[in-house]
Amino acid sequence: MDLDTLQRIKRWHVAHQREHPLECYVWDAMLTLWVVGWVGWIPAFTFDALWAAPLLAFAMSAPTMYVGLREKAHKARRLRCDWISVR
Repeated sequence: MDLDTLQRIKRWHVAHQREHPLECYVWDAMLTLWVVGWVGWIPAFTFDALWAAPLLAFAMSAPTMYVGLREKAHKARRLRCDWISVR
């Protein structure tokens, strides 16, 4: 997922924060995990903590996995997701 897509989804969540506060908080958590994943590589290599590599890779892909799960639930009509069209 590129930065433009992340930004478009974030803008939708900010614009609809009053109607969907939990979705906004969950998206902020996904973005936080994404940043932790990218920034965490520096200390992992510096302190030779390569055991953290799978966790960091998971954190880096958290927004993509979240959007994929939401799309799947939306297509199965289990969950309505208005911001899918923004992607």
